[in-house]
Amino acid sequence: MTELYPLVRQFLFRFDPEWVHQFTLSLLRVCGRFPPVASLLRSLFTTPSQPVRCFGLIFPNRVGLAAGYDKDGIAWQGLSCLGFGHIEVGTVTPKPQPGNPKPRLFRLPEAQALINRMGFPGRGAAFVAQQLRCKRPAGVVLGVNLGKNQATPLERAAEDYLALFDVFAPLADYLAVNVSSPNTLGLRRLQARQALEELLSALHARRRETQTELGKHIPILVKIAPDLEDRELDDILEVVTTQAMDGIIATNTTVQRKGLQPDVLSLSPTAGEDGGLSGLPLFALSLETVKKIRRRAGERLPLIGVGGVVGREQARAMLDAGADLLQVYTGLVYRGPGLVREIAQA
Repeated sequence: MTELYPLVRQFLFRFDPEWVHQFTLSLLRVCGRFPPVASLLRSLFTTPSQPVRCFGLIFPNRVGLAAGYDKDGIAWQGLSCLGFGHIEVGTVTPKPQPGNPKPRLFRLPEAQALINRMGFPGRGAAFVAQQLRCKRPAGVVLGVNLGKNQATPLERAAEDYLALFDVFAPLADYLAVNVSSPNTLGLRRLQARQALEELLSALHARRRETQTELGKHIPILVKIAPDLEDRELDDILEVVTTQAMDGIIATNTTVQRKGLQPDVLSLSPTAGEDGGLSGLPLFALSLETVKKIRRRAGERLPLIGVGGVVGREQARAMLDAGADLLQVYTGLVYRGPGLVREIAQA
């Protein structure tokens, strides 16, 4: 199966990236809901059992699917058949929204990279919640990534995140607060100390209010950008700690292009597109962010490393730098579903 993927990729890369992505999700949705096919996929992509305990949850292995791949939760059952230890659905917004104008997703094959400026397109919280109420495959840990609607002013952003918490706390194993996408105007300003403190304080209070009713602790993680100055990162870590958040996801996509080689910048027709860069050129930035967090926070803060993990070499470097878990996205586009097992086995 892994050996065949380069041929499949060559065919798929002839078509529009966003169309291919939606087609793949639709196919995985059908596979996940048809038990014989789901069983076949599990047998083909079985990964070693390597349980890891992190923020109070047991993960079957360290490799997860990053947010952004299955924004509306339509294919998470099928995706769970590919060997992932956890699936992070979203980013979900309270209300449906179209996102940014198309085209908004671009391949850079020369660099094993993508540029996207999606802007949180999705069908909204009610639709995603309906998808997550389906029967859950055994063993997989399910996270939901939360974001605000584009039309919501920053000063009212906490209202969106609290509404999403109320919907998904009963359905998810953990929640991720996305304040780091570069594709929603002003969103990254929520990483500033005062704004982040207000947001996380509200979420922490809501969690305390509902924890007894839910009968479980809901881990809340914060997903950060790779483009932070050291002072900004220090502020975030202090707020995350004082507001009793359960971990960090490092990192989202980058607005920088310094990870791209000069020949890619000059020759690729898509290298100059606006949006967040993911894939191999992001790896150095994400890895450095993971290292900084681990040096500053010690071992007490759980950490998910994501960004440019396209093979076992990057995965090992992330773990050596202090990540407890890993997530992949762009690597799947270039390496195929066999990447999950490759990393888990390594």
